[in-house]
Amino acid sequence: RPMDRLICGDVGFGKTELAMRAAFKAVMAGKQVAVLVPTTILAQQHFRTFSERMADYPIRVEVLSRFRTPKEQKETVERLREGAADIVIGTHRLVQSDVQFHDLGMVIIDEEQRFGVEHKERLKRLRATVDVLTLTATPIPRTLHMALLGIRDVSSLTTPPQDRLSIQTRLCRFDPNTIRQAILRELSREGQVFLVHNRVHDIQTVADMLREVVPEARVGVAHGQMPERLLEQRMLDFVEQKMDVLVSTTIIESGLDIPNANTIIINNADHFGLADMHQLRGRVGRYKNRAYAYLLVPRDRPVTPDAEKRLKAIEEYSDLGAGFKIAMRDLEIRGAGNILGPEQHGHIAAVGYDMYCRL
Repeated sequence: RPMDRLICGDVGFGKTELAMRAAFKAVMAGKQVAVLVPTTILAQQHFRTFSERMADYPIRVEVLSRFRTPKEQKETVERLREGAADIVIGTHRLVQSDVQFHDLGMVIIDEEQRFGVEHKERLKRLRATVDVLTLTATPIPRTLHMALLGIRDVSSLTTPPQDRLSIQTRLCRFDPNTIRQAILRELSREGQVFLVHNRVHDIQTVADMLREVVPEARVGVAHGQMPERLLEQRMLDFVEQKMDVLVSTTIIESGLDIPNANTIIINNADHFGLADMHQLRGRVGRYKNRAYAYLLVPRDRPVTPDAEKRLKAIEEYSDLGAGFKIAMRDLEIRGAGNILGPEQHGHIAAVGYDMYCRL
């Protein structure tokens, strides 16, 4: 029977490396590989990583996302149908009906928690004989539940890369002075900072506030409603260290790998889910430097009981490899979802996880 395996490895533990090796094996066996990622930015990053790693082999890597012109997309789709392309990395664009494969052998789903049930099921229906490898740091309750029940195989990547330090996580009230200190500390060691503000309509105001509070920092803004080329350019500028602080929405949440960014400030952290916060926190501390995450909550309004549980959990589980614990906690706070239906979380809190499974 084809493989359907979930790989739980914490953020920055090397899931992409595993995916590349699996893809390489599949291509060498004469099959095509589709890599499904949640954001265009991540698709670009994976495209670069895969292309560099496979440069010495006769493997053709393609990318399919809205950063490509309609003409380029059409050519890529054509090559996939003819079997001229070996690996394709793409966003939801990959599951549209015009995309046909010559001989698809493996599907890799990266950051599984970001996709809806129907996208994932449609991919599996492409061919009942396709091996599916799902990568996630924080599996959503439905997936975790399926893995725990044995409907899917699960492998855990439990060892961090050498010299990796855990991320220091601090929960504090919104305060311009705290933000200034955090940014200056990072700049003093020539690092870069992410500030996550998840509302596009006033993201510019936040950026302007930062420019006032920390005039010595170069501040840029990135969000998903920008024109594609501009967004891509902003991200490249940040990677090339042409700015110090990137104010962005959660578009940076999945898989981005920027070695020099080692502080992240999350505004209105009480509005985020556990998996989101853990993913965001995983954008920093990906190399040898100690990284810091600041979770800011508003000064003037109370936090809901559920949000308080989430913030406590994220602060408590900040050691390396905490992703699986966080997912289990999420399963308890949110419930397990419906394995036969589309809900990805549901009733558990009342009875606790073990009892729920016995029911």
